[in-house]
Order: sequence, then C-alpha cells, then structure tokens
Amino acid sequence: MPKQLIAQAPRKAVITDYEDREIKLNEVRVRVEHASPKHGSELAGFRGESPHTADYFDEKDGWNLFLPRDPKDISADGGFGRWNLGNQWVGVVTEAGSEVSAYKIGDRVCGYGGIRETHVVNAVDNYYLKKMPERMSWKNAVCFDPAQFALGGIRDANVRAGDRVAVFGLGAIGQIAAQLAKMAGASWVAVVDPIEGRRAVALRNGADAAFDPANEDVGLELKKATGKLGVDVIIETSASEFALQQALRGLAYGGTIAFVGWARAFKGGLDLGREAHFNNAKIVFSRACSEPNPDYPRWSWRRIEDVCWDILSKELIDCEDVISPVVPFAQSAEGYEQYVDRRPDLSIKLGVSF
Repeated sequence: MPKQLIAQAPRKAVITDYEDREIKLNEVRVRVEHASPKHGSELAGFRGESPHTADYFDEKDGWNLFLPRDPKDISADGGFGRWNLGNQWVGVVTEAGSEVSAYKIGDRVCGYGGIRETHVVNAVDNYYLKKMPERMSWKNAVCFDPAQFALGGIRDANVRAGDRVAVFGLGAIGQIAAQLAKMAGASWVAVVDPIEGRRAVALRNGADAAFDPANEDVGLELKKATGKLGVDVIIETSASEFALQQALRGLAYGGTIAFVGWARAFKGGLDLGREAHFNNAKIVFSRACSEPNPDYPRWSWRRIEDVCWDILSKELIDCEDVISPVVPFAQSAEGYEQYVDRRPDLSIKLGVSF
C-alpha cells in the first residue's frame, strides 16, 4: 500500500499506509517525487499551538490537526486532509481520466497537499495543479507558497528602485523576500537572523549585508550602515517582538515596516515610544491572501500567485539553498520532528525526496 506522513499526536510524526482509489473522469493520479512542509502555520498546528486548529487529542478519533483554511487545503475527494503533514509536492502524472485534456501521462506537475507517495487531483478545474516547464527546479516549485507572502510584503511595503531594505527573519519567506527586493530595484539589502547558516544562504543569493541579532545591536548597525539615515523599508517575517523593536530603531524617518510574520501575543520587549515615534514609523500588516488586496481592483491574491509562479518557473530567483536539508521519504517522520520542530537552526525549508 502507498504511504504518507501524518501527525499521530501533537509533535509526533509517523509514516502510515493509506488506500489509493480509482480516479474519476476529471482527475489525474500523480506519483510524487519531491515534497515540502510549511515551517510556519503548519508547524504551529503540529505543536498544537495554532488558534486555527482544533487542538485536541481524542482516544477514539485521534488528533484533529487541521481545520480548513482555504480551497488549497481541500483534497480531491472533498475531505480536508486533517492528518496529512505537508504543503506542496512535485510529481509525474501516471494516469489521466478521459475528461482531462490539459495534462497527459508523463507531465511533471506541482500541487498542494500532504507528503505522500501519490495524489489524486481534479485536473479539469484546478488552478493549483501547475504544469512545470521542463527545466524548472523542483525546489523552486515547492517555494510557490512562501513566495506569495514574500511578494505580498514587498508590494505592501512599496519597495522602489534605489531603496535600502532590511529583511528580518530568514526562513523561506524572508529568503525569497530578500531576492525579490533586489528584483524590485533595491540598491542595498540587509538580512537579519540569529542563525549563521541562514545568513550565509541569503548572502550567496545576493544580500549585501547580514546581521546577527543575538550578538549585534541591529537597529544601530542599520543606522551606521546607511550614514545614520536608516533603511527605507523593512520586511519583518520572524513575528518576534524583539525583531520588531530593532526594526523600529533601524528604520529611516517615515519609512515602512511590512509585518509579514504571524505573531502570537507579545509578552514584552516592545517599546512603541522613543524610536517608533521619533522615526514616524509606518507599520503595514501584510497578508498576501487577504482580499480585497490593498491595490484592488488591479491586484488580487490570484495575480500575486500568477506573478510568483512566473518568477519561480523562469528561475528569476534561486531556491536551491532555501530547500535544505533534503531527506528520503523513509526518514521524513524523524526529519520533520528534527528539522522542522526541534532544531530549526539546522534547516530553512525541509525537502523530502521519494
């Protein structure tokens, strides 16, 4: 029987069997080759910490991990895949229903769903089943989701040619945001993260400077690096109150902070006086999937998705080092617990290879 990665209980991942089914006339079956989970909202659910999960373990029904969030979470048979861990996958079409014309056997595709050996997907009316160009990297493809929120932050912060930009937090969203800031014409991009390996990846991918908030006064360093002026824009993806405080200190007068990270309740470490008032800071809470888009009707979440897929498929940004490490599917339960949950310092965005 085919196998999949699920959450058996809070903070416990296991590989289990599942029953595949016959495809319908409008569906395709995909043999998965690579996959990747989310390290943000999915992880909060895995830990039982998210306000958007049921957060209970029942002896009869098990742990109800996920509640439906949007259409991308809905599986082909109408269920919500509440047990599955995983966000996106890349694979090859192995079977196609008679009503399917846009895809054929052998096509390489990317979709949303759990980390499992096969997926059955509606291939007639499914925007999220993406046909991949021949040379497109699978690592770029599984970064489709974080790229949307990175681009949303860049747009909401109104990054313009010549701006100096700092990106706080170097998970997948922050890594991609730093590259997109350069694409948008930023003259100088600094990155901030306490994990040395993540800073090194961002520097290899074009960032101009990197700062360690655990050992440096980042707000002061940003002012020093910009002739005491401060940066024009900050993209804050870590959702840390301490990072936000440093962002307020390193921002230029009248500059903008796009707060992209999904924060829990702050318990201290944030002072909205002093620099926040003196710098006349503007804070924009950025969420790419919220509608209407701030630039409605010209822009929508769908347009952001289209632009992100175009950028990724043309490899205008590089996610090769963002997907790290890559573990075999047989080790994905241990890998998820280790690299996603317990030791995020050892990874950026976990990859799984089948």
